[in-house]
Amino acid sequence: MQISVGQLAKMLNGTVVGNADILLHTVAKIEEGQEGALSFLANMKYELHLYNTLSSAVLVNNDFVPTQEVKVTLIKVENAYASFTFLLEQFAEQANKKVGIEEGSVINKTAEIGTEVYIGALAYIAKGVKIGSKTQIYPTSYIGDNVKIGTNCIIYAGVKIYNDCVIGNNVIIHSGTVIGSDGFGFAPLADRSYKKIPQIGNVIIEDDVEIGSNCSIDRATMGSTILRKGVKLDNLNQVAHNVEIGEHTVMAGQSAIAGSTKIGKYCILAGQVGIAGHLIIADGTVLGAKSGVNSNIKKENQKLFGSPAFDYGESIKASIIYKKLPQLYKTVNELEKIIKK
Repeated sequence: MQISVGQLAKMLNGTVVGNADILLHTVAKIEEGQEGALSFLANMKYELHLYNTLSSAVLVNNDFVPTQEVKVTLIKVENAYASFTFLLEQFAEQANKKVGIEEGSVINKTAEIGTEVYIGALAYIAKGVKIGSKTQIYPTSYIGDNVKIGTNCIIYAGVKIYNDCVIGNNVIIHSGTVIGSDGFGFAPLADRSYKKIPQIGNVIIEDDVEIGSNCSIDRATMGSTILRKGVKLDNLNQVAHNVEIGEHTVMAGQSAIAGSTKIGKYCILAGQVGIAGHLIIADGTVLGAKSGVNSNIKKENQKLFGSPAFDYGESIKASIIYKKLPQLYKTVNELEKIIKK
């Protein structure tokens, strides 16, 4: 895609400082600029790169005031970071857009396929499936009976979506992820063996959700496991049966949520967080890496850390004391000897 600085500025409601006729055809980091590239400056840690970048144009915020002479053309916008993100989306859409049904895919005759859909080779579309317009199903994916997938979704290679699951619009699911696998439900018997409890629910994924690679989202025992609008999951996450994750909550890699727990809106789970089952986590909760949660979090907008997780500031103080335990132990022993004497 090739576009002039002037055209780009108009698209972004920006103002050009420099040559509006320069043509741009790629994007680059400001410190790795090249001719014909567009870069951006949002973090002032990188300001020095602005004055010697090889990029042809740089997006900056409207309130940016240079401290040295600027040789590169600037495009001033309200939010440089947001504008650059928007442009990356446009580049990615153009580069990755696929349409058509490839040879070797299997599509049941009862499936309903929208317009401008892509279905890759060796993908399997079962009976009763509904796929919305402009959705892309990459090779070797499995879409089970009666699954509903909305518009403008991307289902990457090797994704498995079990029967009756519902996927909203603008959802991205990366390779290796399984949606709707059985929840971990087993009834203990008198002989100490376990009998499987049928998992007859489904998974509902609302609009604008993105799920990383190799995640498992288990179907509900009854009812639905639900990922609300705007949820973002990193790679290698586990979401158990009947869990509900609130709007715009994000979950970093190797984290796990046990069955029937309800996570609020706008929460942040850092890497390797573990949350026990049947809990309620309040809106806006932030859990530091490797935190463990074994009780309800009722107060909103708390920042917690540790296992079990508690106030972040207090946990940092506790960790400092923990490091000193060997010396404290030695001191106590010495004091005990003095007391005995």
